Parts: sequence; structure tokens; C-alpha cells
Amino acid sequence: MLHQPPHKAGSVERLEAEPVNAARHRKPLYEKRRKIFPKRAEGRFRRFKWLVMLVTLGIYYLTPWIRWDRGEHAPDQAVLIDLAARRFYFFFIEIWPQEFFFVAGLLVMAGFGLFLVTSAVGRAWCGYACPQTVWVDLFLVIERFIEGDRNARMRLDAGPWTLDKIRKRVAKHAIWLVIGVATGGAWIFYFADAPTLLKSFVALQAPPAAYMTVATLTATTYVFGGLMREQVCTYMCPWPRIQSAMLDENSLVVTYNDWRGETRSRHAKKAAAAGEVVGDCVDCNACVAVCPMGIDIRDGQQLECITCALCIDACDGVMDKLGRERGLISYATLSDYAANMALATDGGATAIDPRRVRGANGAFVDGIRHFNWQTIFRPRVLVYFGVWVLVGLGLLYALVSRDRLELNVLHDRNPQYVVESNGSVRNGYMIKLLNMIPEQRRIVLTLEGMPSAQMRIAGQAQGNGRSFSVAVDPDKVTSLKVFVTVPKAKLPEAEEGFSFRAEDPSSHERDVYRANFNQPETAK
Repeated sequence: MLHQPPHKAGSVERLEAEPVNAARHRKPLYEKRRKIFPKRAEGRFRRFKWLVMLVTLGIYYLTPWIRWDRGEHAPDQAVLIDLAARRFYFFFIEIWPQEFFFVAGLLVMAGFGLFLVTSAVGRAWCGYACPQTVWVDLFLVIERFIEGDRNARMRLDAGPWTLDKIRKRVAKHAIWLVIGVATGGAWIFYFADAPTLLKSFVALQAPPAAYMTVATLTATTYVFGGLMREQVCTYMCPWPRIQSAMLDENSLVVTYNDWRGETRSRHAKKAAAAGEVVGDCVDCNACVAVCPMGIDIRDGQQLECITCALCIDACDGVMDKLGRERGLISYATLSDYAANMALATDGGATAIDPRRVRGANGAFVDGIRHFNWQTIFRPRVLVYFGVWVLVGLGLLYALVSRDRLELNVLHDRNPQYVVESNGSVRNGYMIKLLNMIPEQRRIVLTLEGMPSAQMRIAGQAQGNGRSFSVAVDPDKVTSLKVFVTVPKAKLPEAEEGFSFRAEDPSSHERDVYRANFNQPETAK
């Protein structure tokens, strides 16, 4: 690691940092990428990013290994996408294919959640929780650990290929590949029992799809997180170009407050003594040096900015050294910025004069507008939040009120009916009883309507009747071949149809299917 010499109180080192990814410098995608060497930042936003990275990576890598006892007839993996059984398990929740609307509902919630966050606090998702951001942060940790901080990495990159440089580069890329393999491996564990799949994977006995998936995700993680980095956000991600529709003048975004920072000066004391207008910005480039996107936030709002707020941490550290108020770069709304800018420029009549925003004692004047949390709770945000809550409550209600028993009936198509020797008419049905709990239970199948009709279940020695108790397998579909017969004299009863009712007497769950009874035209 590169250790900077200690600075005297009030002195600030100027970093030779250029915003290589700024719009005015950025080349087309087919041009060779100019590398960005972000300096390590320290501060509250950097600590928050560490926390988010640990939580998100922990959830991703560890979740497949959490066990959840569902009984002997169901898998014990807490989160599992069982493609073979067409089932999705999430702790105590089990989603069947016909319940895919739950997944669709979660996607709708995710979309409105993204709209909600963006309209309130800008690209906070991009800056803190986006997988691209999280894995780039992780790769940068490895890079700094092996090659050092910004200056050391720049010297190493520009230097000749020595044994030390080869050793460091091989170690870095090897660890990046290991992270890529772990990322792909963790993904496939969501689709099969993790311990079992791991053993077969190591023994080279896993399905070919598992190896292809790991190889693909290893390559994408390595390339996107290690080699392309900011290019993914700048060129490939559509959200920077969509987010403007979500923002308004009261959205929080990372802002350089030039109403107090301009005019910049590296020698503020000398400039002030000479009667020049001097702002708080000492042009140290600390904000540029820490930016993982390679931009200068002092150029204003930019498509490339992911709102990670590391420039705020860097600038706050400089302001602390100079004994000035934090917030030269801060989260601010456009309305607050415009009001303060109008104050510093006398309503736009003059150039920025930071003396207009401070009183004789050096403190900000009363007219300066600071962030107020109440600005977040405005109609646009409340609408997004309301839709998000309604969708969530709807899914929750559907989840807690759903029955774990379903009845499906298919009428025989050939023949549609059979006329028996005594003139009675018989119809055949394929009944499917879906038991969506991992326990065997007995279901009572009953005829409703057509009082004279009798039912018989093929393969069972229960004879004819109108109600039967049937054992259904746990967590499976039980199919029954059922014949319904109506005497010749009672065939007019069949014109209005009838119903099959399936009911679990222990849980009182029930499902009813309205069916038709076919008969010859001459019998009607």
C-alpha cells in the first residue's frame, strides 16, 4: 500500500487526477479504454458501501446453504428453484407453476421500488446495491490489497514488466477468476440441493448445464467487474438514460455546490489577501481521484455519475482539514441548489460571489437552503410508494388466503358419452387433485347437483356413490378416472350440469369445479 506523508493542519495535497470518463474526454466504445485508478475513500458513505457490500454478497453466497425442514417429502433447502419439479421454495413459501403471478408481482414491486428510490434519492441503487457496483467494489479491494492505492497502481501500470509486476498481476487476476467461479457456483446452487451439487460438481459428475453456467458467469463476472468496470454503467446499462424521467427538482442527487465553492483557488489565503473572490474549493481534485466512474462532479450532473457519494467523503475530509463546513459536495435537490445559486449570483445578475452566502462571522446567512427530509415526501414519491405497498399487500393477501388444494377436471373427448344397455348415460372424467402441502391427506370428492347421478372411481372397489374419500400423495398431483352415470328416466336433470367438490375435512380447504354432462340429442 502507498502511504502518504502526514500533512500539516490546514494543508491539503493536490492530486493529479483527470476525469478521464467525463463526456468531454470520453471516446467512442471502440476506442481503447483509459484506465481509472480510484483512490480509496474514507467516510460515512464509504462505510455504508462496505456494509451494503457485505450484506449483499453474504446473502448471495450463503443463502443456498441455509436449511429449512419441510418434512420428508420436500427438499430442505431454504431457497430453491426446483426446475425438475417446477417448484420455487422460499423458506416457508412454496410457489407452484400456476402461481407464477407471485413472481410477476415481485417483479412489479422491484420496478416500482426502483422508481421510488430514484425519484427520492437519485441513483442510490446504482451507487450502493447494483450487482455491477458491488462486484467492482470487491474487485477493487483485491486490486488495492495486492498493488496498493492509487499512486502505487498507476506507477505499476506505467512501469516495465518486471517479475514483481508479473507476480502481482497474476495474483490479482487469479483471485478475480476465483471470485468469478464462486459467483457462478453460488448461482447454480439455487437450482439444486447445494451440498449434493457441490460434491457432484467437484467429482465432474454434474450435468453439463452446470459447468456451462459456471463458465459463463465466471467470464461475465471477470470481464464486467475486473476489466470493463465503468464501461458497463456508461455504455451498456440503460438506466442512466431512463432515470431522468424519474427525477424532478426535489430529487436528491450528489451535487457540487459551486455557489460556495467558486472561484476555486489553490492559494486561498494569498488570493483573499489580494482582494480576489475565493470560494471554498481549493481545487485539490480529491473528488476526482476517488470517483470509480472517472468523472469530475464539479462539472455538474452527468450521465456517468452513479451517486456513490465517495466524492462527498473525499471533499468532507478536505473541508475538515481546512476547518470549513462540510457539504461543499453533498446530496442536494435542484430546487435548493437553484435558490442558493440565485442568492450567490444576486438572482443571476452577477458571477458567483460566495461572500453573498456568508455573514460577517463567516457563517452561512439565513437565506441559505439546506436539505429538509420533508421534501422527499412529495406526490410523485407517495404515488410510487402507494403502488408499491398496494402490490405488496395484494401479494401478501393472496399468499395467506390461498388454498393448498386444487381440483382440475378434464371431460373425456372420445367418446363423450356412453349409453348403457338399460338406457343410462355414462360420462368419463379425468380428475386431478393437487395437494400443495408436503403431507399425505385424505380428500373427500363429492358430486353436487343431478341428485340421481352416481359416481364410480376406476380401480377402486368402493362401488357407486356420490361421495368418496380419496388418499392423495404429498406435494403431488393425484389423478383419478371417474365415471358419472345418470339413469335414463332422470336425464333431464343433466341439462343444467353439476359440480365436483373436493374438500379436506381437517383443514376445511375446498375447491369446486363446474362440469357438463353430455348425452344423446334424442334423450333431451
